[in-house]
Amino acid sequence: MKKFPIQGRTLALVVVILPLLALFIYVALRSGPLAPVPVTVTTVKKQSITPALFGIGNVEAQYTYKIGPTFVGRLKHLDVQVGDLVKAGQVLGVMDPVDLDDRIHAQDFAVKRANAQLSEAKARQTYALTQAQRYEQLLAARSTSEESVATKNHELDVAAAALKAASEELDRVQSERDALIAQRNNLKLVAPTDALVALRNVDPGTTIVAGQAVVELVDPLKMWVNVRFDQIHSGGVAANLPAQIVLRSQSEKVLGGRVIRVEPLADAVTEETLAKVVFNQRPEPLPPIGELAEITVFLLPLPAAPIIPNAAIQRIDGRLGVWQVKNGDLHFTPVSLGVADLEGHVQVREGLNNGDQIVVYSAKSLTAGTRIDVVDHIPGVKP
Repeated sequence: MKKFPIQGRTLALVVVILPLLALFIYVALRSGPLAPVPVTVTTVKKQSITPALFGIGNVEAQYTYKIGPTFVGRLKHLDVQVGDLVKAGQVLGVMDPVDLDDRIHAQDFAVKRANAQLSEAKARQTYALTQAQRYEQLLAARSTSEESVATKNHELDVAAAALKAASEELDRVQSERDALIAQRNNLKLVAPTDALVALRNVDPGTTIVAGQAVVELVDPLKMWVNVRFDQIHSGGVAANLPAQIVLRSQSEKVLGGRVIRVEPLADAVTEETLAKVVFNQRPEPLPPIGELAEITVFLLPLPAAPIIPNAAIQRIDGRLGVWQVKNGDLHFTPVSLGVADLEGHVQVREGLNNGDQIVVYSAKSLTAGTRIDVVDHIPGVKP
């Protein structure tokens, strides 16, 4: 058998190995560890953004009415339950009068007696006046002494004082009677306005002190959300700013609202700013008092500035920055950031200019000098 010379066999081996080596290098550079990392990029644009503030709060009633007696007494009956809607002027319950009717009856007799005493005092004063005038005439005719005239004038003064005292006594007993009648009228617990019964604090038969609330009413048509914002991000929140309200029981709905006021006192423990947000329209159905709500307040628009996606921001060696693409090369550029909006846009104060190209997403972690391949979309990453 004829054998190939050594040089021919070497040449044949080289011819076979070189394509394989080239194929290996190609695969390593395209899909192996040396392959470029797929990235998506964006261009820095200068535009205005509207920042927003997110907070959590609870639905509260703007007005709460605590209905109770103005004196110590016992609750006779209560005709409403929690959840009942009541009308203005409706009687909710009645206090037990105990001996109040007897005291009013006794005071009626005291008023009659005072009237009788007043009539008697008027009659005595009229008689004393007549006698004093008659004795003045007799003195002028020198038919009586000056001592007698002085006596009659003194009797007139005494009668006038008695009349004044009787009149004051009548006023006193009349005032006491009026006070008892007013107290009797206050036995009825009356709703001051159309409202919803939120609390029923006591049951019939319970002794109530003056000022203690028997029931608590709220106006279901006037509700707001007591919302809390982190003080770090609450700068700029002010009255009349538009807001969105999402109730926990109606998470599929976005309700319109506005900030009615920012509380002057913040929560020093939780380091939160408090504000009140009202509904633009009454929610249907009405949420229960105390329900949790998510609030988004839209702050005033900011002047145009370079903005970047929040996803592009990286922290390398303790510094915030972005991977910037310059002439196909990758460089880490530190940036100073401003405020952000809810769409993921962040203002850049320093580090980038309008038109710069930066990396948003990458298939792998990046380092300086990493080869990149700009693509429109990376599988598994939401665009």
